[in-house]
Amino acid sequence: MERTKIKKILKEVKSGKKTVASALKDLKNFPVDDIGFAKIDTHRGLRKGTPEVIFCQGKSAKHLKGIFQKRKDSSFILATRAGNDVFENVKETRKGLKYFESARIIFGGKKKIKRGGVISIVSAGTADIPVAEEAAVTADLLGNQVERIYDVGVAGIHRMFANHKKISNSDVVIVVAGMEGALASIVGGVVDVPVIALPTSVGYGASFGGIAPLLTMINSCAPGVAVVNIDNGFGAGYMASLINRKVRNGKRTKL
Repeated sequence: MERTKIKKILKEVKSGKKTVASALKDLKNFPVDDIGFAKIDTHRGLRKGTPEVIFCQGKSAKHLKGIFQKRKDSSFILATRAGNDVFENVKETRKGLKYFESARIIFGGKKKIKRGGVISIVSAGTADIPVAEEAAVTADLLGNQVERIYDVGVAGIHRMFANHKKISNSDVVIVVAGMEGALASIVGGVVDVPVIALPTSVGYGASFGGIAPLLTMINSCAPGVAVVNIDNGFGAGYMASLINRKVRNGKRTKL
């Protein structure tokens, strides 16, 4: 049950268009919608400001279609780790579903209203772009201004310094890197804003599928660097959005 739907029900009760008994009937599944194989958290939009996000990887085509059908009236639906086959399977469940292929994200509904502040997504290499795009698209759909600065890794560090002004003018920076993951420490050492380090599984054998850059980022000596899980672009984009909630006139902007 989303915030907008609850407001509508309460207004209808107040105006006399809906009885209390009818409203209770509408709210009977609050805050969980149990569809057997899944229990949809209908309360999350109220708690967190954004409805439950669907993680597609590992779910069967049948289950995904069932979840999308149940969420077809949601004002905001976001699904991650979705291949093109997933999109083809669910696109008829809701009018206007959009697929971001590089980010592997499916989206439906209205984007969040843009808030002040800029989130810069800085990637070390072009191989890191799919993970960077998951972070960028997530942050954008949550209502943030996003600046993409790609392929500026330590093998040609002058590329990062050539973009130093853009990066420094950001309110939050997400640094996406595989291999040894050193770029996060370098950026963290030259900016005065929060840096979210996002390790990727890009690299040769001793990168251990992203463990090497993860450990480099966790052990960063640059203050102000926090780390999310390997390839977790969604988590980085969401966290950056939370940080970017500005305090204006004594009030936080809503997610």
